[in-house]
Amino acid sequence: MFDTMTITKVGGSLCAALLVLLLGGWAAEELYNVDSHGEDHVRAYVIEVPGEGEEVVEAEPEPEIPFADVYAAADAGAGERLWRQCSACHALTAGQNGIGPYLVGVVDRDIAAVDGFSYSDALASLDGAWTPENISNFIANPRGWAPGTAMAYGGLNDIEDRANLIAYLATQQ
Repeated sequence: MFDTMTITKVGGSLCAALLVLLLGGWAAEELYNVDSHGEDHVRAYVIEVPGEGEEVVEAEPEPEIPFADVYAAADAGAGERLWRQCSACHALTAGQNGIGPYLVGVVDRDIAAVDGFSYSDALASLDGAWTPENISNFIANPRGWAPGTAMAYGGLNDIEDRANLIAYLATQQ
């Protein structure tokens, strides 16, 4: 089975395959290489960048609008559409706790005040009430506002969306 002729054919086939591979790589390099191939060519298109070499001046950040002003103009109807995200874990029926506590009457209710819900130590140790500002800060970054909270929500970044959601929750008494 493995005579000299078979071994020679296999060796020749491997050498031929290697030669085709190397020649194919060389041909592709020549076709797709955009270098000047050793010649002194000047690039045809030079794009001038205004202010190149000048000191970069950072733009001033936009002034932050107070939440109270945004909340005063909030739309509870738009907040109702945002409620769908919250409804996965919370309910709008008094006494019906889910993964999170029910949120009927949450606006201006004491923090961690729902009977029968097991709050995390992070929220149970907080004093005060769920004012619109506190709710906004919490839903913007739950783990940043109350480190150690069990709420696994990533946060709602848009201040107008937060205000609309809180305005909707305020109608649910």
